[in-house]
Amino acid sequence: MNPVRRLLREPSAVRFALLLLLLAACGTVLLVVDLPEAGELPGLADRLGDLAPVAAVLGGALLLVALVPRTFITLASGAIFGALEGAAYALGAALLAAALGFAVGRVLGREFVAERVRGRLARLDGWFARQSVLGVVSVRLLPIAGFGLVSYGYGTTGARVLPFLVGSVLASAPTAFGYAAVGAAAASPGDVNWFAAAPAALGLVASAVLIRRWWRAERERRLGPG
Repeated sequence: MNPVRRLLREPSAVRFALLLLLLAACGTVLLVVDLPEAGELPGLADRLGDLAPVAAVLGGALLLVALVPRTFITLASGAIFGALEGAAYALGAALLAAALGFAVGRVLGREFVAERVRGRLARLDGWFARQSVLGVVSVRLLPIAGFGLVSYGYGTTGARVLPFLVGSVLASAPTAFGYAAVGAAAASPGDVNWFAAAPAALGLVASAVLIRRWWRAERERRLGPG
């Protein structure tokens, strides 16, 4: 029997193929669809009324899992709601998107990956399974892939969901406040209190401290006692 046909008879392989097709479809749509300018967005909140915050979180999450860059989502939130509210809604969207992407990756890809990891890949998978919140923060801050793609990828590993979600939010916080302030400034020049961006600086400092502590802990674990 043809190896490809034999592979596709396995349920885990079929699910993994669906995951790859989903990612390819999201990437294709992202290439052909034009995103609106930040200045066009504030009118959306007026039309949605009291549902605007809910729509911002749900819509932002869906866009993130569709591989839309988180920078755009955060800028849009800041433009619509202002710096602080926009950052809060952007973080809510990031948390929901992380959970959705992780769940999809776990359901569609984990079994296929677990059946085939060997050698160094198995050790890497074990590292993800043991990962703490600090480890997730460090991976999130690395410029290796977009927010949504990292969420899908984590789902295919043995990572635990709670550290992943907490680490995802902590890693998203610094840029959430910074970009929301920029979005608010773009929508209403002169009306933005730039002290609203102060949490971004604090978040960057906190992230640096967390990464340094994680790096030291990893180094001590590798070297062992004594």
